[in-house]
Amino acid sequence: MKPDHSASPLIPDNERRATCASVRRKRREKMLAASEMRLLILHFLAQGPAHGYELIKAIEDLSKGEYTPSPGIIYPNLTLLEETGCIRVQDVGDKRKAYVAARKGTILLQENQERVTNIINRLTSLTTLVNNRRLPEVERAIHNMKSALNTRLSQANISTSALHAIIDALDEAAKKIKRS
Repeated sequence: MKPDHSASPLIPDNERRATCASVRRKRREKMLAASEMRLLILHFLAQGPAHGYELIKAIEDLSKGEYTPSPGIIYPNLTLLEETGCIRVQDVGDKRKAYVAARKGTILLQENQERVTNIINRLTSLTTLVNNRRLPEVERAIHNMKSALNTRLSQANISTSALHAIIDALDEAAKKIKRS
């Protein structure tokens, strides 16, 4: 379990916030598996040529700004797709490479159309998720749950039966939320 620095007087507020922002960024970058990112790139390149930066912006627009892949995610995947013959450089004369889907990439995209649709739906649903999580009542309830968990789990001599009760309560809450 990661230490909770939120109550530590030794870590300044701005450092705690930077740590939290860093964790959020890491989570967002890992939102898509590498194979999913390649399919998403192919999806956009099948629609027309694009540079790496344009692909980053297209994915950001798809998620209404809630997810922005880093260049460190986009460019290695472009290189791999090019090396495997799924995409090709369209205009070599430009300073930035414009890529377009090759026949092999189009076939791969067609074979994985359902998966691509699921990836797109996941990214477009981020806006709804974020908006609903920002409702004051939801924020309060999440904060209360985290506080209760942190308070209880930070106790040194917590019994096995107490841990099992906490796990059962969390599982039950998850089931109720899922079925609501």
